[in-house]
Amino acid sequence: MADKRFGIIGGTGAVDLLDREKLRHVDTPWGSPSAPLAEVTLADQSVWFLARHGNPHRIAPHRVNYRANIDALRQAGVSDVIAINAVGGVDPQLAPGALVVPDQLMDYTWGRESSFANDQDRPLVHIEFGRPFCSQLRAELLAAAADLGLEIHAGGCCAVTQGPRLETEAEVRRLENDGATLVGMTSLPEAALAREAGLNYASVCVVANPAAGVSAEAISLDAIERVLHQSMGSVHKLLERVIERQREV
Repeated sequence: MADKRFGIIGGTGAVDLLDREKLRHVDTPWGSPSAPLAEVTLADQSVWFLARHGNPHRIAPHRVNYRANIDALRQAGVSDVIAINAVGGVDPQLAPGALVVPDQLMDYTWGRESSFANDQDRPLVHIEFGRPFCSQLRAELLAAAADLGLEIHAGGCCAVTQGPRLETEAEVRRLENDGATLVGMTSLPEAALAREAGLNYASVCVVANPAAGVSAEAISLDAIERVLHQSMGSVHKLLERVIERQREV
């Protein structure tokens, strides 16, 4: 297998995706991560799993210590990070349960610590971020989905909003006009920090619901939970196949 060590950051709906075998508590210069790193096994390979919102789920998107999370994975020797993100579908063709591997991001957040260089004792780093996701890791995810015959959307632009509330219909219209096809709350600054830390990073987005105003029906939190629960089986298979493919190279 190539010199890869995978880390998985799981968001809403993903805490129970993998069986955790042992925990690793990591201290970082930016405080504690959302939860201890959990060693899990996928396709007979050891990987690290981090619950983005804590376990139990309790940390709002704008309160996540993204710097500590990314640095904890870096300290654990992770080279490639696959993020699982629950999102809303701005594009009406993205029905609940759809899986998307986005290729672009837009930032509508504020007040989040978005760089390791924010501290005066850290060197200033200007990362290149034109393509915010690792092209090779995205290709591996898409190839794994093809191997499984799993329907997945290759590409999309995720608008990242502040949360924890969902967006208004007017806000979603703005996002659509700006070119977004998805809306979530956690891809930034996570993706930028991973780039700054030298980690390959890609996202698997699970469309949990049509964004506000996209469907005539009101958004139901119970329905979101059901969709995420039903979709995680496919996500698990996808992650396993990605790991298996590395051994075949």
